[in-house]
Amino acid sequence: MLDPQDWQAFRALAHAALDDAMAYLEGVRERPAWRPVPDEVQARLAEPLPQDPTPLQAVYDEFAQSIMPYHSGNIHPRFFGWVQGSGTPTGALAELLAATMNPNVGGRNHGAVYVERAVIGWFRELFGFPEAASGVLTVGTSAANLIAVLVARTKILGPHVRETGVNIEGGRLIAYTSSATHSCVRRAFEVSGLGSASLRVLGTDSLHRIDPTTVARMIAEDREIGNRPFMVIGNAGTVDVGAIDPLDELAEICAREELWFHVDGAFGATAMMAPSLAPKLRGIERADSIAFDFHKWLQAPYDAGCLLVRDGELHRETFASTPNYLTRMPRGLASAQPWFTDFTLDLSRSFRALKVWFTIKEHGAKRLGEAMEANVRQARLFGDLIDANEAFELLAPVQLNVVCFRYRRDGMNEAELDAGNDEIVIRLQESGEAVVSSTVVSGRRAIRICIVNQRTTDDDVRFTLEAIERIGNELIA
Repeated sequence: MLDPQDWQAFRALAHAALDDAMAYLEGVRERPAWRPVPDEVQARLAEPLPQDPTPLQAVYDEFAQSIMPYHSGNIHPRFFGWVQGSGTPTGALAELLAATMNPNVGGRNHGAVYVERAVIGWFRELFGFPEAASGVLTVGTSAANLIAVLVARTKILGPHVRETGVNIEGGRLIAYTSSATHSCVRRAFEVSGLGSASLRVLGTDSLHRIDPTTVARMIAEDREIGNRPFMVIGNAGTVDVGAIDPLDELAEICAREELWFHVDGAFGATAMMAPSLAPKLRGIERADSIAFDFHKWLQAPYDAGCLLVRDGELHRETFASTPNYLTRMPRGLASAQPWFTDFTLDLSRSFRALKVWFTIKEHGAKRLGEAMEANVRQARLFGDLIDANEAFELLAPVQLNVVCFRYRRDGMNEAELDAGNDEIVIRLQESGEAVVSSTVVSGRRAIRICIVNQRTTDDDVRFTLEAIERIGNELIA
C-alpha cells in the first residue's frame, strides 16, 4: 500500500508544505526574478533511478533546497519574458484539490466533467457562440490550433479522411495566415498530413497585421491555378508585437468564399472580458473556431488551453470513436455523453478546468478584465518612457500589452546593436532584477516586453527600463 503509514505525520508535513508554498508566493517580490540552477544542483537532480524508499521529509527537504528556489521566473512581478501568466495562490490551491480527486476527465459521469462543461459554457457565452458549439480544454493553444486544423480538414474532405488519409487530387488544400502567426500553426499543418506547403504565409502591414485584400487576392489566384482554399487563420494578439488582425474583414472573406475561419487568440482572445479592449476583437464572434489559453492573461496555473468550435457535430466527427472498452451506457459511471475524448486526441485528461473555475468564480470576469486593462496601460507607459529617452528606439507600435524596442547609441552599427541588445537581455536575466526576452521585428533585433502579470506595478515598469539603460551604459563603457 502506498498511502501514508502515519496519516498524522503526513498531515503535519502537508500543512507545513502548504505554509511554505503560500509564504513563497507572498514573498515572491523579495526574491530574484530568475537565477540559474547551479551545476551541483543539476548534478544532484540527475541521480539514478531510486530503488529504495526515502523518508518523505527528506524528499521534501530536497525539493525545498534544490528545486523550489529555481523557478522559471513567471511568478515574479518583473517577469516580462515571453507570454506566461503569473498564476494565483487560489490556482495553486485548486491544483492541489484537483490532484487529490485525481479524475480522468476523458469522459464518464463525475464532477470534473461538469466543471469543464461549465467553463466551456462560460466562454461560449463570452465569444457569442451558439449552444451547439463544442469545446475542450487542452494543454495549450498549440494543441488547440492543431485540433482546429484537423476539424477544418474534416470540413473540406469529409469524415472519411480519418480512414483514407489526405488525398490532394483535385488540387492542394490551401490555408492563409500572416508572417506574424505563431510557429505552432505551421507545425499543425506539418503533423496533420497537409504539409507546410499548404499554408500560405502572407506579409503584414505597418501594424504587423495581415492585409485582407491580399488574402482575397491569393484565394482568387489559388482557385485560378486549381488549388482548393479552405481555411484562414487570424490572430488575436500576435506573439511578437501583440497585433490583432482585422478579424471582421477576414470573417467576411471567409463567409463569402466558404472557408473555415480560425482565430489563434492564445493570449489576446480573453481580452473580451475587458470593456476597453473587446472592441479590438470585433469579428471574433464570427469565427468557426477559437483557440486560447487560460494560463496566460487569465492567470490560471500551467497548463490550460481551450478550443471552441462552432459546429460541435463536425468537431465530434473528427475524433469520436467507441471501442469496446469505451462502451457508453444510459446510466451509471459510463453515461454523461458526449465524452471529452470525442473532441480531442487524448483519452487520459487531467482536471485542468478546476483551476480555471476557481479563478473565474473567485475574481469574476470584471476584475480579470480590469487586470488586463492595467497591463495594457503599463505597456503604454513603457512605450511612453522609451519615446522620451534618447537611449532607446521603439521598433513597433504599442497596440496591446507588448513592447518591442532596443537600446542604441550613436555610432553603433546594426551588428553591434543586435549583439549589444542580446547581451542586455542576458545580463538583466542573470542579475535577477527582471526577465525580458528577445525577438526580431522588421529585421531588427528587439528587446521584447510582454506584460501579462497580475503582480506588475507601474514602479516595476520604471525599474526595469532603468535597469536596461544602466546595463546598456555599462556595456558601452
